[in-house]
Amino acid sequence: MGRLDCHARNWLAMTIKHWGKNMKIPYINLKAEHKALKKQILKEVAKVLDSANFILGPEVQEFEKNAAKYCGTKYAVGLNSGTDALFLALKVLGVGPGDEVITAPNSFVASASVIVAVGAVPVFVDVRDDMNINPDLIEEKITSKTKAIMPVNLTGKMCDMDRILSIAEKHNLYVVEDSAQSIGAEYRGKRAGSFGDVNCFSLHPLKTLNACGDAGFITTNDEEIYTKLTKLRNIGMKNRNEVQYWGYNSRLDSIQAAIINLKFKKLDSWIKARRKIADYYRKNLRGLAEKGLIMLPSEDKHEKPAYHTFIIQVDKRDELQQYLLENGVETKIHYPIPIHLQEAAKGLGYKEGDFPVIERQVKRILSLPVYQELTKKQQDYIITQIKGFFGPA
Repeated sequence: MGRLDCHARNWLAMTIKHWGKNMKIPYINLKAEHKALKKQILKEVAKVLDSANFILGPEVQEFEKNAAKYCGTKYAVGLNSGTDALFLALKVLGVGPGDEVITAPNSFVASASVIVAVGAVPVFVDVRDDMNINPDLIEEKITSKTKAIMPVNLTGKMCDMDRILSIAEKHNLYVVEDSAQSIGAEYRGKRAGSFGDVNCFSLHPLKTLNACGDAGFITTNDEEIYTKLTKLRNIGMKNRNEVQYWGYNSRLDSIQAAIINLKFKKLDSWIKARRKIADYYRKNLRGLAEKGLIMLPSEDKHEKPAYHTFIIQVDKRDELQQYLLENGVETKIHYPIPIHLQEAAKGLGYKEGDFPVIERQVKRILSLPVYQELTKKQQDYIITQIKGFFGPA
């Protein structure tokens, strides 16, 4: 149902009577996160200010060691954004004009825009029910121009990397792992960022491990790729006076690195809290799922999602979102218009109907609050409101 009838409204009023005045629950609460860390963050920032070593300082080197160790790779390169991580990943692999890169069009637009930015062409593939690229559809899109596959670990859930790596090896293609949303996620015991030739992360303020501004990084096991990336991010400079490559200004600053190093110590506990919230949602909304009223994100035994987002799928999504908002619960839609239907993508030649799974999902997806500061009382309130939308059992 889209709106409650009189009987249902009376039932709901009695059901949530104990809440009193409607709670106000934001989709994300960065203020709460930083309130708890403010003194520590300011202390770390003060150290950088005192050192006056603002760009690629020792804090960046420490961060890169932390990131490589955490992801299980030999190297990590700190950068100024997740978008630049994707862009430089393609550049370092030599992807450029005349090449094609296979990816999914239900991600944030940066995944495709960087392909265009290096002069290549994004070739889109539909997804599975879990919103990640469908490996069964990849090979039919491979041509003589295909240079790489870019799986996007959307929502903090890993793609089917075994299948993707097998396809890439068979066709001699690079794999660029877009893990912007999936730091800490696991697949068959390995963490995100350890599967591709290059693996890209965002540390945007909305990510689980987040900077107080833009930041990102790349992981790799290839020493040659690592060495070249350290130069490409720094105007291509070999040293202060020599330029080895035409490069870019994509350096991670020391203040952001210091903040991220502090937060790295919290990351595992934050992911544990998000996974606990996800389990609680699943347990308490299972009845609605069994009736076919909503679809909940699932987990297989071989995976451990990090829940950057917790996305349900539901008919009359817009009505549910508005109902929750009226009752104090803010939600988001990630993302309502798929990339292939964006105005910027007109030149790629795609049309509505080309990717039926994605186009069905974008009409039904709704992201619920899932941050680590979300209290049990707030979780219960959200669950009660969702149940209230559908009325008494």
